Amino acid sequence: MDEQFPPKKGPGVCSLRFGLCLLVHFCNMTMMSQHVCLSLTMVAMVNVTEPRGPPNTSAEGLPDAAKNPQYNWSPKIQGVILSSILYGLLAAQIPTAYLSGFVSVRKMVGCSLLLCSLLSLLVPPMAAAGEAFVIACRALQGLSQGTALTAQHVIWIKWAPPLERGRMTSISYSGNMLGPFITLLTTGFICQSLGWPVAFYIFGACGCALSLVWFAVFYDDPAEHRCISAAERDFIVSSLAGQVSSGGHLPPIGAMLRSLPFWAISLACFAFSWTLRVIFFYSPMFIRSKLNAEVQENGLLSALPFLFAWILNLLVGPVADFLLARNILSVISVRKLFTTLGLLLPTVFSLCLAYASSGIRSTMTFLVLAGAAQSFCIVGMLINPLDIAPRYYGFLKSMTFLIGTAGGVTSSTVAGIILDQDPESSWFKIFFLMAAVNMMSLILYLIFAKAEIQDWAKERQLTRL
Repeated sequence: MDEQFPPKKGPGVCSLRFGLCLLVHFCNMTMMSQHVCLSLTMVAMVNVTEPRGPPNTSAEGLPDAAKNPQYNWSPKIQGVILSSILYGLLAAQIPTAYLSGFVSVRKMVGCSLLLCSLLSLLVPPMAAAGEAFVIACRALQGLSQGTALTAQHVIWIKWAPPLERGRMTSISYSGNMLGPFITLLTTGFICQSLGWPVAFYIFGACGCALSLVWFAVFYDDPAEHRCISAAERDFIVSSLAGQVSSGGHLPPIGAMLRSLPFWAISLACFAFSWTLRVIFFYSPMFIRSKLNAEVQENGLLSALPFLFAWILNLLVGPVADFLLARNILSVISVRKLFTTLGLLLPTVFSLCLAYASSGIRSTMTFLVLAGAAQSFCIVGMLINPLDIAPRYYGFLKSMTFLIGTAGGVTSSTVAGIILDQDPESSWFKIFFLMAAVNMMSLILYLIFAKAEIQDWAKERQLTRL
């Protein structure tokens, strides 16, 4: 049977834990701003009118070459550059999974945010040095971002009461959508007026400042925080009674790898990351090819899917918590319902997008709907590891994130190859392949997903209330 949570109540949204949740939100917003910035600046960085010469040749003849240097990078090279950050994300998962049980999450997230921001400042000079240097810089950014994005999930083991997991997860995760929205909304103007290198300087400087705030405000354990009230501390501790972490010990790897619920979650994360990369991070290229939009207009249009995804991110968590608190649906029913919506709807809207005319209204409508609908997954399979193995949540989240990120790496690389080889029908092939991946993963998730603690994740000496 699915786990039933006791109907406890505590301090509301005007509490320290929700303040820290907003802090994580802004950290994610900043890191994803740095992540996505290149997706739009690539439109200004690449010379698409001049004949291709050496890969890193700058278009010196342009009137604004001083503030907007351009390089003759092929679509294939652009795909590799855009996906390079994901290679760092992949490499970060296993070390982060292991270290999250020993090293302070406060230090891991804060140091990673600072390093990622410093690397953002280095992207413009690396671009001038050559595409290989950009790839290396972005891979290191991915390594730092992967550490921060994965380690932060351990926060909810000690800070999130069971009936607030949905909203706290959705609030913190929604920063991943607000960041790209702000980036795409402003980067076009920055490129036009100040030059694309300034965009990397601005977002990098904001991240450096926020890392200082993180070290000053965040604590790993509510019992150690100097500003928490006694009532809130007691509420959090009592609501999480019996839910212990792994204390730095690795889970039984063999049993975990034989667990069908683990693979159901992992493959759903693979499809989620595949879709996320195609819909969100290739949208500037798609809009440029379909609508012939200039960089400033492109930024405004590319920002719209992120705006609606951010809004829906903030709504799905409270809805899921409401369904659980009122016993309207069981935990597994909530997970499967929201995962279905998060994978099926983007598939439908993307196929509509592939067949849509080149009109701006139909194109942007389907693009916005496809992007926003992914938000349902936050309270679906993305939080599901906390249901099946709370003791090993940090490690399990790293493993599912690792497999999921592989989907983003694959889709980004494949999209770049398809765009390079078949510009005529490339987007149809990209969206159709994405739909196939989503549907196969969804079917497996609906069959094998669970929401109760698995036998291999239990501790014999302790029972979970």
